[in-house]
Amino acid sequence: MTEQTSLQIAVRDDAVTMACERCGEAFDPSGRRLYCSNACRQRAFRARRGAPPVPARLRRAPKDSTVYYCPDCGTRYLGVQRCEDCDRFCRRLGAGGLCPCCDEPIALKDLIEGVTIMFSD
Repeated sequence: MTEQTSLQIAVRDDAVTMACERCGEAFDPSGRRLYCSNACRQRAFRARRGAPPVPARLRRAPKDSTVYYCPDCGTRYLGVQRCEDCDRFCRRLGAGGLCPCCDEPIALKDLIEGVTIMFSD
């Protein structure tokens, strides 16, 4: 058998050359499958139908800019998930930062809701 003949045979052999119609990834064919996974099949269906793309999930704020509070003592921390006094895990309030006036952690949620926060020393 010559090199060209074996190449032609391999090209016509679906078991060797089957590729996903959506992403082009090679997969083992079974039956009349055209896509490598259900996800590729769904994406191809949505592309054919003109359906809106699936919305991206909102990402959380990075840990360094997240305000946490201790449910026992009420102390707030910026980027620290464990209370230093109670040695317990804190709860997440959300994105935030340090207050420019008093350098205490404040969550954006507090500013948006208009709640005034009093910190005691």
